[in-house]
Amino acid sequence: MRAEKYILSMDQGTTSSRAILFDENAEICFVAQKEFKQIFPSPGWVEHNPLEILAAQLEVVNEVISNVNPENILGIGIANQRETTVVWNKETGKPIYNAIVWQDKRTASLCNELKLNGHEKLFTKKTGLVIDAYFSATKLNWILNNVAGAKELAKDEKLLFGTIDTWLIWNITQGEVHATDYSNASRTLLYNIHELCWDEQLLQLLNVPQNMLPEVRSSSAGYGHYVYNGIRIPIGGVAGDQQAALFGQHCFSAGMVKNTYGTGCFMLMNTGDDAVESKAGLITTIAWGINGKVSYALEGSVFIAGAAIQWLRDGLALFENASDSESIALTSIDSEEVYFVPAFTGLGAPYWDMEARGAIFGLTRDSGKGQITKAALESIAFQTKDLISAMELDTNKNFSMLAVDGGASANNFLMQFQADILGASIQRAAIIESTALGVAYLAGLHVGLWSFSELEKSKKNSQVFEPAMGEEKRERLYKGWLKAVSRTMNWIE
Repeated sequence: MRAEKYILSMDQGTTSSRAILFDENAEICFVAQKEFKQIFPSPGWVEHNPLEILAAQLEVVNEVISNVNPENILGIGIANQRETTVVWNKETGKPIYNAIVWQDKRTASLCNELKLNGHEKLFTKKTGLVIDAYFSATKLNWILNNVAGAKELAKDEKLLFGTIDTWLIWNITQGEVHATDYSNASRTLLYNIHELCWDEQLLQLLNVPQNMLPEVRSSSAGYGHYVYNGIRIPIGGVAGDQQAALFGQHCFSAGMVKNTYGTGCFMLMNTGDDAVESKAGLITTIAWGINGKVSYALEGSVFIAGAAIQWLRDGLALFENASDSESIALTSIDSEEVYFVPAFTGLGAPYWDMEARGAIFGLTRDSGKGQITKAALESIAFQTKDLISAMELDTNKNFSMLAVDGGASANNFLMQFQADILGASIQRAAIIESTALGVAYLAGLHVGLWSFSELEKSKKNSQVFEPAMGEEKRERLYKGWLKAVSRTMNWIE
């Protein structure tokens, strides 16, 4: 048994639940991970079983804790896939429907109806978001209107709503705590990010009872305890996965930017006290709340990034492991350009086209898995350039360096192409598990393991990728990407 002090992070993602144990030097000691089933009931629909998520998360948590004396775990941080919506009966503790995942597009028609009725400016002004099926509110509305008995249960105040963090907290604390943090609340399309409250006008527009909604707390605060063999471990940090990664990348000051390469791809800029309104297709969100004070962020969201590689692995069986994509892509490095637009669930920022669908362009008779794999990896970098371009328009700032993290950032081919297509340096975090690290920091702050000044000095050295592509080729390739994207848009009319 090791005798150090620890912080445990629950990193509940879109395709797997993980637990990571950090020591007092913020070094990873133990990791456990378990994938869970992706459910696709209809085209464009994506669901998870909330009970399976809970079971997977607790399994990996207990596996990690078993390696150390649990009395030495000072706190727990929870990071979660954002926007994914769960509704459960507070008396039975059972979900009344599967979790509707952030990628799900079943509510596109409701979103379009809200836009046609002139509500988009109202929602954007209050929440910082655009009206899109991506966010939680219309998913919640769908459950209330389409699940048998839901309206009656809601009327009797028997239902609770939460994003995945709230669902986990409620279960881990045996129903004692029904809460979320500022960052997750800001992703629901129901939370007023300026007044820091659930917005009554928006709730009425979507027929959502306020009594279903969780209490909103700071991201570094008490959320009850997890009891392991009689030992109470405090939950002290909660944040949506991308905001957690921003914190884990030490982007504590306004103007600092990170990009996370996971199932999707998410770029955030810390804007401090200013809730910057985007003019270029980005969204405004809450980065985190500490001691009751919030910091804001400007965000660009790409729905399908690493998920495209997962599709090649599982859907097309082009390779056995996602990590094989790098060597396979390198076999076609000098081939004709193929463009893969992975709009499986529409396009996110800066396009916001719920009706777009995925496509591959430029195929020839000799195209094979090398060309398609390379195009899939390049699509992640192209989408990131879309976000950088929008962020530069919004801030009048040119970026010469981008801090990156997330599982796909371990792919050297992707990182080098990212540097090339941006014409900027890519700085890969020494610990690419920035999401888990970020909520570990938040929990550690709450329980007093670290001070803010100590965190500011703790960032580890990282690998840097420098651009090696000429400007002419960079412009030609990106022009081809934009042409391919334009051909996928408004596919369904």
